[in-house]
Amino acid sequence: MAQSKKQREEPGPSRGELERENARLRQESERLQREIERLRGELEKAMRSGKRQAAPFSRGEPKKNPRRPGRKSGKQYGRRGKRPAPPKVDEVKRAPLPPQCACGGCVKWERTAPQYQEDIVCQTLVRRFDVEIGRCQQCHRRVQGRHPEQTSDALGAAQVQIGARAVSLAAVMTKQMGISLGNTGQLLEHGFGLRVERSTLSRALARLAGRAEPTCADLLSWARRSAVNVMDETGWRVGGQSHWAHVAVGEQATVYTIQRGRGYGEAASLIGADYAGFLVRDGWAPYRKFAGAPSHSCLNHLLTRCREMIVADPRRAGFARSIQQILREGLQVRDRHEQGRLSVRGLARATQSLERQMDERLARLPRSEANRKLAQHLRNEQPHLFTFLRCPGLAASNHEAEHALRFLVIARKVWGGNRTARGARTQSVLLSVMRTCRQQQRPVVAVLMTLLQQRQPVTLELVASDDG
Repeated sequence: MAQSKKQREEPGPSRGELERENARLRQESERLQREIERLRGELEKAMRSGKRQAAPFSRGEPKKNPRRPGRKSGKQYGRRGKRPAPPKVDEVKRAPLPPQCACGGCVKWERTAPQYQEDIVCQTLVRRFDVEIGRCQQCHRRVQGRHPEQTSDALGAAQVQIGARAVSLAAVMTKQMGISLGNTGQLLEHGFGLRVERSTLSRALARLAGRAEPTCADLLSWARRSAVNVMDETGWRVGGQSHWAHVAVGEQATVYTIQRGRGYGEAASLIGADYAGFLVRDGWAPYRKFAGAPSHSCLNHLLTRCREMIVADPRRAGFARSIQQILREGLQVRDRHEQGRLSVRGLARATQSLERQMDERLARLPRSEANRKLAQHLRNEQPHLFTFLRCPGLAASNHEAEHALRFLVIARKVWGGNRTARGARTQSVLLSVMRTCRQQQRPVVAVLMTLLQQRQPVTLELVASDDG
């Protein structure tokens, strides 16, 4: 009682001292908040840099003592490779001995050794077609001759044309390699002596895409009949406006489209709303609307998301770690089955065990907001997480579609996109034909030349029919 009375008698801090302490704590809180925002920004920047699919790449600070570049000398070099001798020699050039040695002595011939050189002869060939023109004696209609190598019937002001090979090479450079029209024109001029303007290339590529339209429609029908389609999309620009480039990689053909949105309607325009095959895709919600298609959700996207959550907040990463462990076990089960170390019956039991572990983990509600968002996403994707185990042979990720979009991502960073809707259509049609040619191991330039040399658009059978 006496102690409490003494405490009451001791004077407390004054009002001014409390206000100063309050101000100091407020300033400290604001400083810490700014530090948190700065660190959060640096973390997001580091995560974004790891997702870049095109230049500029950054691997952080260089090492102080890096390894010497190249292979190790001696026995550790490995098997040395060399170019084989060409089966055909177009010209032979003699490299004679000098009249005397560097020391002034005479040189005596002993033997002659071959050396081969493979080079490119840069030449632009100018063809002139003497087009015969006549008139039908019965209907009096004008009739004009055509050579198989012609790409157009135009005469008069449009009598000078760009050849089929040059246009096909320009299509490969611009639409597949991501080189701009201006740089493509420079390559044709510096490499082959062919001077051509960007506008001329643009019109020629649009004409080529028009000839390829029926072939692209045939590829679209193959995609819709495919037993498996791997799908993805990426941002694109048309006339400075935001669009999306979509791709569907089927077993036989690959098709592209560039549209304003990235919803279910845009995806259905590729494979059809009634598609009933297997669909391998990421976790984008519109893909779940394909009710008749058994789906598989890409595990690589989920593992990446878990890894980023663990890095961002290690103290609250227990949920992400457990999900990561379950998904990795699924990949290990797949590998054991493919290696013959796990029977079909064992695969089924292991799949059921993984699904049960996922059910139990998602039954417990996480506390943090980030974990709750991940849990909700996993609940939405839960029926599609282990489809690749229930259907052996199905890919566990949508990497094929991402790879099919990779050069579009690079092109977007180089020259931005298309200026017009017609250019976007040209882009998607030519990409579909060229990518399917690679898929079917067809010569791309030869196929494009064949399309361009047709008087009317025709359907080329790039995919062999089942009857054939």
